[in-house]
Amino acid sequence: MSRVHAFLKYWVPVILWMCLIFGASADTGSSKRSSRLIEPFVRWLFPEVSEPVVEAVVFYVRKGAHVAEYAVLALLLWRAVRKPLWSRPRPWSNRQAAFVIGLTFLYAVSDELHQHFVPNRQGNPYDVIIDTAGATLALSALWLIGKCRKRWSNMERGVHAAPAPIE
Repeated sequence: MSRVHAFLKYWVPVILWMCLIFGASADTGSSKRSSRLIEPFVRWLFPEVSEPVVEAVVFYVRKGAHVAEYAVLALLLWRAVRKPLWSRPRPWSNRQAAFVIGLTFLYAVSDELHQHFVPNRQGNPYDVIIDTAGATLALSALWLIGKCRKRWSNMERGVHAAPAPIE
């Protein structure tokens, strides 16, 4: 695979997702604007719901969106950093996982700094924690799924298990 093809396959999705996150950090992604979508939907589902409950739902949906968007970013970064080699399984790498989480943390910091300069937005350090938690949850889930499927077993230290003898 050429370097250009590898870049297009592994890094362009990361860049596009980062652009999507950056765009969501604009004024159109502010709580005032997004609550215009979430609040009517909640009131349609539950017409008798109180205002404090609606505010809580809007808050948790918005924070859930932070977790989800950075979970996807972490998985895309994981894929780009690891670049599968000739379809062979590769061992789990804690170092690469930490690198990916570190990159998502840095992007979350830059995103909150960007929001600090956008009208009707404000940077929030707690959102950086939520974003980083989303990345950590995604990679933890990936590790757990790989462990359950025995994809990482006996490969964590780079040791491939020999097949069991057939009797």
